Amino acid sequence: MRYGPGVPTPFIQSRTGVFLLATLCCLLWGSAYPAIKNGYVLFGIGKADTAAQLLFAGYRFALAGAILLAFAATTGRRILVLPGRQWRQVALLGLTQTAVQYVFFYVGLAHASGVKSSIMNATGVFFSVVIAHFLYADDRLSSRKALGCLAGFLGVVVVNLGGKGHLDFDFRLIGEGFVVIAAFVLAAASIYGKRLSRDIDPLVMTGWQLGIGGLLLTGTGLAGGGHLATASLPSASLLLYLALLSSFAFAVWSLLLKHNPVGLIAAFNFLIPVFGVALSAIFLGESLLHWRYLAALLLVCAGIWMVTRTSKKG
Repeated sequence: MRYGPGVPTPFIQSRTGVFLLATLCCLLWGSAYPAIKNGYVLFGIGKADTAAQLLFAGYRFALAGAILLAFAATTGRRILVLPGRQWRQVALLGLTQTAVQYVFFYVGLAHASGVKSSIMNATGVFFSVVIAHFLYADDRLSSRKALGCLAGFLGVVVVNLGGKGHLDFDFRLIGEGFVVIAAFVLAAASIYGKRLSRDIDPLVMTGWQLGIGGLLLTGTGLAGGGHLATASLPSASLLLYLALLSSFAFAVWSLLLKHNPVGLIAAFNFLIPVFGVALSAIFLGESLLHWRYLAALLLVCAGIWMVTRTSKKG
């Protein structure tokens, strides 16, 4: 049986398949950190220009949605035939998972350090595990799963230590608070998407939610006076890469959530900041073999092992 972009369902549900596909998604999302920073330079977007940042994000996700829907259409899926209720559900998913989450995240990021934002954003794993505990009988929170989440969270903290990565205990609603709200919105929306995928093809669902969310972000950016520099070959290529990674990663992630417990898949999110920091270090010419990268990777892998082992044993 196949369900999705040519991926056999048994593979998606196997331990090896989950590990390989979820890790690949997190690697792609981690690569978006340095790619977005380069995009800001290529498109002339300032650090405080939130409207332009949202416009850039809007173009990225709208293009990602269009790519995914085009692919779905070429594989014989009916992308325009959905009952009225499902259109409303997909629109709500696009509003929350892409548009609202991204607005909260970027406003928060503008008022908090990158270090603390990375750590606060990792709270999304805890939200996913706790929400799933109350919604799904086969996805209960256990002591081993809780320890696994704690180990993964410590990995995110460790990867941000050292150098200028000091931590403090300041907490502002419009800064760190907004990043936590973004993490909660994303966790809740992802679980909502899992429920929708029971009746809607995950590729079609993901394509429409990215497209709708992208258009909402584009409109918000334009309304706020956002402006991007004229596209060049490097900037257009970078935007296309970001759109492709979003379309692929979100589609595969939706498939993984459809066929596996939320807690099992959510634990892999701890890999995103680890990959993001490591890839940023590579592009900045720093050594990848830094103690905090290796320690963080070990902690995150240990946490994922504990969570996946619990999920497989029930």
